[in-house]
Amino acid sequence: MPGTTLPRISPAEVKRNNTATSCYVTSGSRVYDVTPFMEDHPGGADLILEYAGQDVRKIMGDEMSHTHSEAAYEVLEEYVIGYLDEDVESLGLSKANGKPNGMLENGSSKADVKKPVLEEISEPSVDPTSMMAEKLSVETNVVDDYRKNKFLDLNRPLFMQVWNGGFSKDFYLEQVHKPRHYKSGESAPLFGNFLEPLSKTPWWVVPTLWLPMVGYGTWLARQGMSSWTQVASYWLFGLALWTLVEYGMHRCLFHIDDLLPDNRVFLTLHFVLHGIHHYLPMDRLRLVMPPALFAILATPFWKLVHAIIFWNWYIATAVFCGGIFGYICYDVTHYCLHHRTLPAHYRTLKKYHFQHHYADFQNGFGVTSRFWDRVFGTELLPPTALRTT
Repeated sequence: MPGTTLPRISPAEVKRNNTATSCYVTSGSRVYDVTPFMEDHPGGADLILEYAGQDVRKIMGDEMSHTHSEAAYEVLEEYVIGYLDEDVESLGLSKANGKPNGMLENGSSKADVKKPVLEEISEPSVDPTSMMAEKLSVETNVVDDYRKNKFLDLNRPLFMQVWNGGFSKDFYLEQVHKPRHYKSGESAPLFGNFLEPLSKTPWWVVPTLWLPMVGYGTWLARQGMSSWTQVASYWLFGLALWTLVEYGMHRCLFHIDDLLPDNRVFLTLHFVLHGIHHYLPMDRLRLVMPPALFAILATPFWKLVHAIIFWNWYIATAVFCGGIFGYICYDVTHYCLHHRTLPAHYRTLKKYHFQHHYADFQNGFGVTSRFWDRVFGTELLPPTALRTT
């Protein structure tokens, strides 16, 4: 970000900020305040604290510990606050007066010292007197990303770019699973026409629209059942059934990567259904399912439940309503995992879900629970740091 002034921070200052309330790390000459990210780190805050006040380049690239994706480095850049003060010497500047070594205060040369030539650097300009860190909000550089990867231009409607891109399946999957960050969580254009609003859904629409319908359906189910206790038992069965549906849809529909046909119809469908979420995981308006899409996907679930419980329409309706309540919890939870500060249990889920996005998208399909991941062998294990003795 040219023209942005960042402070110069001494190594001693970096080392002093090594606690959970103020945690600095470095990567080369750059200093990062990762305190706000500690609770979101898929491996937990303790792993970050082990390297507080230190350079993290080695551990972030250590395959024996956990190789970090390109997206992880982009996330790190969001927390840059300055540059190590020792860089002054590497540029030939004196720490004492900020002037080239061998130069006097009036700018004249010492007799036996040749004035060094300072080359212009491309990093942001640095104010050596300021110790106030300017918080940056760094998103993906749209122009550079498109020039480098030749995939999608985030400033133009994405749907037609995927449709007309001529991408192979392997290239598409490689790119779509490298998360980008667009304008601090705003929505990149998908259709660029009258369909655009249909692709965006604020999180609160889900409970506002579907909870009254769940309540009404539950009341209808009660009309043909003997007691509310009976209704509750089947309703809870539907809720439990949803957890399996959630896992199955995420793994077998949204992540059908290996079986995905290699043509533009299926690649574009994949992108609209779920690929865009992995491509832009912090998009606030594309974290919950649009009502129209949910209605389409819920119809087979309604028919399936009534086909299985064919002998009693009321019982089937109670099961269906419990399942839809599970969906509501899933979508609200999903939004909160990405954009809310949460209690301890949900912070664990948040780390788990972020690990799915930023480390291993081929595992960790549970969002509200990791139960079915354990059952089917797709559970993500917490990344562990390499410890030296």
